[in-house]
Amino acid sequence: MESFHTRFSAWTPFSNKSLNRQLFQERVALISHWFDLWTNKQRQEFLFAIFLRCTKSQLRFVQDWFSERMQVAKVDFSTVLPRFISLYIFSFLSPKDLCAAAQVSWPWKFLTEQDCLWMPKCVKFGWFLPYTPTDNEYGAWKRHYIACVSHLDWLTPREAAATYGTLNEPKTEDEELLERQREKCLRKRIWEKIALRKKELFKVRPPWVSGTCCSSVLKPRCQPRLSQTVRERVGLHEALEKQLVLTSLETLPKRSNISGSHSYPLLSKKNWHGVHKNDDSSSYALRPHFMLISSRIPAYEMVVESVKAGVVSVVYEHSVTLESLLYLIEKALDGQKAQSIGIFSDGDSREINLLQGYKIGVKNLLRPEVRDFWEKLGSYVATEEEGGHVDFFVPLGASEAGIEVLSQLSQLTGTFFTAPTGIATGSYQHILSDWLGSQWGKAPSSIYFCESKLQTWSSFTDFLEETLKTVRKQLYPFFKELQKSISGRMIGQFMFDTMGMTNILNNQDTAQALADGLMELSKEDSERNVVEDNSWDTKSRLSKNDLNFEALINLERILQKDSAEKRARVVRELLQSERKYVQILEIVRDVYVAPLKAALSSNRAILSAANIQIIFCDILQILSLNRQFLDNLRDRLQEWGPAHCVGEIVTKFGSQLNTYTNFFNNYPVILKTIEKCREMIPAFRTFLKRHDKTIVTKMLSLPELLLYPSQRFEEYLNLLYAVRLHTPAEHVDRGDLTTAIDQIKKYKGYIDQMKQNINMKDHLSDIQRIIWGCPTLSEVNRYLIRVQDVAQLHCCDEEISFSLRLYEHIHDLSLFLFNDALLVSSRGTSHTPFERTSKTTYQFIASVALHRLLIENIPDSKYVKNAFILQGPKYKWICATEIEDDKFLWLSVLRNAIKSSMEK
Repeated sequence: MESFHTRFSAWTPFSNKSLNRQLFQERVALISHWFDLWTNKQRQEFLFAIFLRCTKSQLRFVQDWFSERMQVAKVDFSTVLPRFISLYIFSFLSPKDLCAAAQVSWPWKFLTEQDCLWMPKCVKFGWFLPYTPTDNEYGAWKRHYIACVSHLDWLTPREAAATYGTLNEPKTEDEELLERQREKCLRKRIWEKIALRKKELFKVRPPWVSGTCCSSVLKPRCQPRLSQTVRERVGLHEALEKQLVLTSLETLPKRSNISGSHSYPLLSKKNWHGVHKNDDSSSYALRPHFMLISSRIPAYEMVVESVKAGVVSVVYEHSVTLESLLYLIEKALDGQKAQSIGIFSDGDSREINLLQGYKIGVKNLLRPEVRDFWEKLGSYVATEEEGGHVDFFVPLGASEAGIEVLSQLSQLTGTFFTAPTGIATGSYQHILSDWLGSQWGKAPSSIYFCESKLQTWSSFTDFLEETLKTVRKQLYPFFKELQKSISGRMIGQFMFDTMGMTNILNNQDTAQALADGLMELSKEDSERNVVEDNSWDTKSRLSKNDLNFEALINLERILQKDSAEKRARVVRELLQSERKYVQILEIVRDVYVAPLKAALSSNRAILSAANIQIIFCDILQILSLNRQFLDNLRDRLQEWGPAHCVGEIVTKFGSQLNTYTNFFNNYPVILKTIEKCREMIPAFRTFLKRHDKTIVTKMLSLPELLLYPSQRFEEYLNLLYAVRLHTPAEHVDRGDLTTAIDQIKKYKGYIDQMKQNINMKDHLSDIQRIIWGCPTLSEVNRYLIRVQDVAQLHCCDEEISFSLRLYEHIHDLSLFLFNDALLVSSRGTSHTPFERTSKTTYQFIASVALHRLLIENIPDSKYVKNAFILQGPKYKWICATEIEDDKFLWLSVLRNAIKSSMEK
């Protein structure tokens, strides 16, 4: 049966190896014969069928056979080897060969321009970079090598000695003759080598003239023909090489060395092929827009990030001088003219706070240094005929004084100046309002900034300003004490340096005068401003009286026309701000209310119906009310004219403010409900995390969006005041505007009172928390009036008269005066190790009702000053303040509080 044993074929003997081999060779020959007769497609199908039947080891055998006998792919060694080995290989090349290798491929260009290859070649000749390259900068040493080589002196030793001098002794005539002959032979040999090298370069010159990225820039206008002579071609090649070197030098970083001069030669304007054109160019579209941003702007980093690509922006310190600011502008523009310049600083509708000590307004605009600054700034901007303009991001267009500043600047420099006309659209929201003379088709804010980012920054500054108010309020006592301490040290040092101890004791009046002088210098000179304003109004009245009757009539017509335009502009701003406010309310409805109600309807509730009703019911009613108000304003403005009225619409809106009253009464409950649901319901916590502070919600959270209704009424007041200001006294709308202002003002007072009550409650809670052992302070109508730090004294002998009594300082007390009681606590100070900060602690001692408190004054004597006695039913405290003014102010406030408490 062995003869019939087969494997995969009944015709192949399994046991007889010789016969097996013979039959295998015959069948291979037969298959090869058939393979030769098949077409290409049949061969491919056969190979495909064979490879499908092969095992992994057989396929690996085929792969090895191909890799040994045929080169499958060509691999660049620089992409396979480690980078340090490739750099080591390139380090053996000369500078000329490295430049040629840089034209092979992008990987070779990147490797051959590394600083580790070019730095040794520069240092070898003593050429050092005048600055330290940044981490992401490469190719600096190669550019430095090209710059140094292009300016080498090809001088013979004799010419070099004649140019730079030598320390050698003078030579004889024969030696001089031999030296000249040697130089002549050397120069001839150099010329021959240069000519030979140029011929060789011309033979191997690639057809694209240059393989660098500058080939398109350096392409000549007229290509040389093949019939030209070799000398003309070589000359063209030399010109192109020279232009290539000059262009590469132009791209070098212009950094100054220690001496202040540039390390590289600057090209003339006619050789500039970059993006920006020179001053004589007729194309204004390529001139850059320039933006100056003051560091005084809150969160100015966000403003810088909002600048569009292609706009040159410079951040300047508020404490620099006008000359320094001009230098920064000139350095950033680099000799070019800007198409427009924007100045982003703080200020108001009357002046711009450009620099420290330079609030640019009507009064100081013609000062010599200020006038010189604006004249030079105007020379950096394209003229008005060329479309140049200077944009102030300060609401100067909202007042007569601001428009006068813009007019004088335009006359002074010959450049068009513009500013926003927004009045009351929030902190820095005026930059997104209408602008004076927006003749460019879009607002200047969209020229310099990405408006979505700028809107986010503007919303952020609203909350930042509120935070700063709180910080100023908390830090004011600390800085006040610090000011007193510094003033006292200055006076003491000054007096001890100039006078002796005897003179100091005899000149207490001088010390007091110095102290008063320093305190007066630290205050703002408000009275002088009032006097100057009055003098300005007087001059304007005198100039009016000098006009004749006809001029007065013409002036009155112009003013009426101007007033009508301003009135229309303010009403449009009222509509625009109302539209933005309604959009904020719609965000609450679309982003929060709609998904929560949809989840409730789908039986997968995130919040219960009761919680949704508590949180969003009042705000949705406010949205309905303000949408109706917005529609009325829009309908009125569609047919707006000087005789139309807007006061009746606002009055109707003011009569429906009970919707807001419901919201403000429930406002604390709404916030507590949001916090409670956030804490107890994970699905709602996830929902808020997904929707809060996104682009759709303008980077605001739900509690921050609910804050807008309380802020809106201040904007209403400012806008209505502006409308009434530009409404004539005989206009029909005057009475309705006055009624509307009274309604909004009264309601704003109601909101302020609610804020004050909530702040008082929070203040009482804070006081109760910081005083150890303090009883409950929260009672109806209780509020804090004043806190006074005093020293508690102990009288050694009370039987003698006041003028001879001696007192001992035993404790530090803090007196908390409320409208119905006085709380006495001891004050202690503890210091933190390794820090300068200190912590104040309070311990409760007693509380006394004001109607049971007695006050007794202690006259000043040789042993005690600024002292008084507080007498209660059980305790008595002898107290003394540090300053005399604090004593009289405290006693005055305390007496008034006691009197008011007893009257109740």
